[in-house]
Amino acid sequence: MRIHAIQTGSVRIKRSQARGRGRGLSRRLRIFVDPQWTDWLPTYVWMIDHPEGIIVVDTGQGTHLLDGVKSLNPYLRWEVMFQIEPDQEIGPQLRALGVGPRDVRRVVLTHLHIDHDGGLAHFPDSDILVSRNELHTARGWMGRLRGYLPNRWPAWFNPIALDLTTTESFGSFAASRRLTRAGDVIAVATPGHTADHLSVVVVYKGITYVIAGDASYTEVDMLAGQVDGVTANEAIAQATLGALKQLAAERPTVYLPTHDPESAERLSNRRAAVVPRSGRTKQYD
Repeated sequence: MRIHAIQTGSVRIKRSQARGRGRGLSRRLRIFVDPQWTDWLPTYVWMIDHPEGIIVVDTGQGTHLLDGVKSLNPYLRWEVMFQIEPDQEIGPQLRALGVGPRDVRRVVLTHLHIDHDGGLAHFPDSDILVSRNELHTARGWMGRLRGYLPNRWPAWFNPIALDLTTTESFGSFAASRRLTRAGDVIAVATPGHTADHLSVVVVYKGITYVIAGDASYTEVDMLAGQVDGVTANEAIAQATLGALKQLAAERPTVYLPTHDPESAERLSNRRAAVVPRSGRTKQYD
């Protein structure tokens, strides 16, 4: 088994989105008045080359996101910037690795934000798994008001609703679901960035890899318990970060958020950040 990090372009967001400032509604609104931008951040997609079939986690950016300046959505027009070329979309990059659309058994979406489902059009023949409640939240006009843009989904998009369960709890996470018969690829509940956000855990040769989506923007933020500026419920988000930190304290864990510039290097070197009881961070090679 092997995990591949595939960068599908880059994104810039407001600094107060990456690291929330303040509390409650004021923290969420601060994004719209913050003049400071992050550097260009990668948008990673993850391919798990598994004996039971290839699994892709998230689909990354699509070139259609460059039309955001024409959108009526205020967030797309003023609060986010994208860089991506057609050959940087997930489809062409998979083909360069010798993987065709029909070779991908499953696509698992951590959540339904546009830089995570922007490459869906490349997977018409794959089973696409989305948290049932995330899918419900994103539907209809209320979904649009919440920031989801289902009008950008392919016409054929009909995902499989994924139900996580407490009977398959994994580690420090309250709910999970095995995605392989071997039980070595698991979806775990990591609510916060969205109410039903999930992450994908891969256990291989004594190392636990957490494909974290936007559970936090960086490993540093996870270890610090730093909530982002988007989450609606700070207490839930902090509990998720606590569960991720506990996992890292209990076993060697390579933490792979979508937009962390160091994620691909950590994956390549299998470098796991483990938190000892003293609270200090220790690095394992």
